[in-house]
Amino acid sequence: MDFKQFLIQKLMLFFTLSTLIGAAMYVLGAILDPNARFGYDVLLSPLIYAGACVLPSLVTWSKRELRLRQLLVRELIQFILTEAIVLGLAFSSSAIDTSRPDILFGIVGSVLVIYLLVFLLSWLVNSAQAKQVNEELLAFQRLHGVDMCTLDRQGNPDVGEE
Repeated sequence: MDFKQFLIQKLMLFFTLSTLIGAAMYVLGAILDPNARFGYDVLLSPLIYAGACVLPSLVTWSKRELRLRQLLVRELIQFILTEAIVLGLAFSSSAIDTSRPDILFGIVGSVLVIYLLVFLLSWLVNSAQAKQVNEELLAFQRLHGVDMCTLDRQGNPDVGEE
């Protein structure tokens, strides 16, 4: 994947995170502090948190395909950085009572759930794209009567050495 596609993917991640963070804020607020009331400035919180959470995802950039172990290490680093950023933002906010353990566990748990949901959504989208590409390749092969495995580097049928 080139860097432009990577950035487009991160933009999609930003909007996905904004939505999921907004939902998590509602659920946590309704459970842990149902009587709290906020001003309009709270509407910016999901955008700020999403923007901050996209930054650690930059550690997954690579020009070449990563091996599974490399990918898992980078995903773990991204998750730890994301948790640290979210907790740092929570501790720096006067609107969040970080002295309450239930709120801290709620934040950490929410980050984990959102991280897993984003991972699942990304896998589903990538899986659907791969299926579509494979179907288009199969249709191309049937149309041209060519097995793609027998093409040379220029895309011409490889007739072999005779």
